[in-house]
Amino acid sequence: MNLSNLKPAEGSTKNSKRIGRGTGSGRGGTSTRGHKGAGSRSGTSTKIGFEGGQMPLQRRVPKVGFKNPNRVEYVSVNLDALQKLAEEHKVSAIDFATLKEHGLVSRNDLVKILGRGELKAKLEVKAHAFSATAQKAIEAAGGTIVKL
Repeated sequence: MNLSNLKPAEGSTKNSKRIGRGTGSGRGGTSTRGHKGAGSRSGTSTKIGFEGGQMPLQRRVPKVGFKNPNRVEYVSVNLDALQKLAEEHKVSAIDFATLKEHGLVSRNDLVKILGRGELKAKLEVKAHAFSATAQKAIEAAGGTIVKL
């Protein structure tokens, strides 16, 4: 085998339809465009989603719900994740930089601490928001919270 006799795999390529090359080709005459009408002329196009006059899908399906443009979305971090950080990395204060460094949050995220799991370590936690259960658990373990 060399470069002069390389071929694509059997059946992997198709010849393109050569349209408008005489009646003998089977695709001459109207060249697969039918008779008359806008679709037979050059430069024709239809709107995206146009279904031939039938009510298009985007109008048949009802609109539902509401997206509040002023919604504040938090990335949740649970107490069990804080406990794991305290155990594995010997951290006593947890702030945004610590969470970002360990891959729990991204640069522009707002952080909310939630109360899943158990917290035994005494931590100083800085975050944008806290759930009531998380706040109680951190203070019960002897820690402090600071809202950013």
